[in-house]
Amino acid sequence: MTATTESGAIAGPLLAGFDAGQTHTTCRLARLRGDGRLFTVAEGRGPGVSHLAASGGPERFALALTTSLGQALGPGTQPDLAAAAVGASGIEQGTAIQEQGRALAAAALAMPLPQVLVTGDERTALRGAHGDLQGNSAGIVVISGTGSIALGQDSAGREHRCGGWGWLLDRSGSACDIGRDALSLSLEMADGRRGESPLRQAIWQALAQPASAQTIKALAVDPNFGAAGFARLAPTVDALAARGDAEAQAVLDASALGLAGLVHGVARALAMEQAQVCGLGGALTHLPRFAAAFTAALGHVLPDASSVTARGDACQGALWLAADSLPINSLRIRPG
Repeated sequence: MTATTESGAIAGPLLAGFDAGQTHTTCRLARLRGDGRLFTVAEGRGPGVSHLAASGGPERFALALTTSLGQALGPGTQPDLAAAAVGASGIEQGTAIQEQGRALAAAALAMPLPQVLVTGDERTALRGAHGDLQGNSAGIVVISGTGSIALGQDSAGREHRCGGWGWLLDRSGSACDIGRDALSLSLEMADGRRGESPLRQAIWQALAQPASAQTIKALAVDPNFGAAGFARLAPTVDALAARGDAEAQAVLDASALGLAGLVHGVARALAMEQAQVCGLGGALTHLPRFAAAFTAALGHVLPDASSVTARGDACQGALWLAADSLPINSLRIRPG
């Protein structure tokens, strides 16, 4: 299915697709033509979301949806949405949190519950990268940002997920992992367990405050540091590796192998050794040495897989999922 910017009056059901991240939320509106094509009408932005179980989580979730939708619609416009789908971080499939998110979204968007889908952003990313209106495409998406996760779907519609269990439990190829592992190595250098290298000084300087082993220990346990604090060190590690630092490159290689392991786990579970794999996320996009290490690691653990470019983004995936929920008689022509 093709996504095209609308020009003039386009008939067809109006759909909303939301990509709700921790920093901001994007709402994309599109009309679904009878030939199965999506025509983008408008786009708006709103604030980010947090986990629904966190303090203020439900309020942030509702505000993100209403603000981004309002910006997309424009002032004084009443929405007439046929269906909406939201991809948000922290939404686990088949859980009470997912049902809570769906109820919150239906209330915020003033829509009947059956017309609203809320799911994890890895599922909207998968659909955006590989999917079409019929939902019969197969592939794997691996996302490496502050955290990491891999999700795949085979041609029969079976899904399998690896990773995404949070930075306290998971060690599988994220910017958080890269920063944390490099910082750990720097402490080993500081106390004499490992020989000194440029990595320690560069990492400590990147913390933007006077650093010692003791202050770093205190910093790491500060509730405001967390996964994002470690992840902010990843570009420094990538730049060091590009300058030939062996310790930094070893950190990237280990993290890349962990990320490739997520893809391998999905491929093995779904018997998709020849899968099309789409890599997404800030770490793979903005850390070139890490991206190259991941490509090499994936070729080693899954040699028959092929890397592909995403057909669409997570917002587009949300729109395709919204389109799936429409009754078949709402379309003049159903492709396929």
